[in-house]
Amino acid sequence: MIGVMPTIQALKLAAEKGLDLVEISPTAKPPVCKIMNYGKYKYELQKKAQAAKKKQKIVETKEIKVRPTIAEGDLQIKLRNAIKFLEDGNKVRFSLQFKGREITHNEVGFAIIERIKSELIDIARIEFEPKMEGRQIFMIVAPK
Repeated sequence: MIGVMPTIQALKLAAEKGLDLVEISPTAKPPVCKIMNYGKYKYELQKKAQAAKKKQKIVETKEIKVRPTIAEGDLQIKLRNAIKFLEDGNKVRFSLQFKGREITHNEVGFAIIERIKSELIDIARIEFEPKMEGRQIFMIVAPK
């Protein structure tokens, strides 16, 4: 801490020590500067940015496919897997595929999706409501 001084004097002081005058906080009144090695400062900032990037969790979207004729036990297994994915912090995309003439009874598919929705409402929030798109219904849920 040297204190407040003119820029020219600070530059001379930095040159005498063989270092650089680096502006740390330009918005402060007066601006805050440090006498340091600029290359080393940039390197440290880069390392901090890399460490912060490593700590970030990448949210994946896992897909679970179901059919309109799914059996009760199979549905429970799919729900168990969905809960595991949600606990890991991932989003889950449920897609219900219709084949052949099953599309004529799309209310059966919506009933299954609504059942899944009601089972997961405690641990997940609905990010994308159930929607019919082509020959499939899909819904996306995210962890609370």
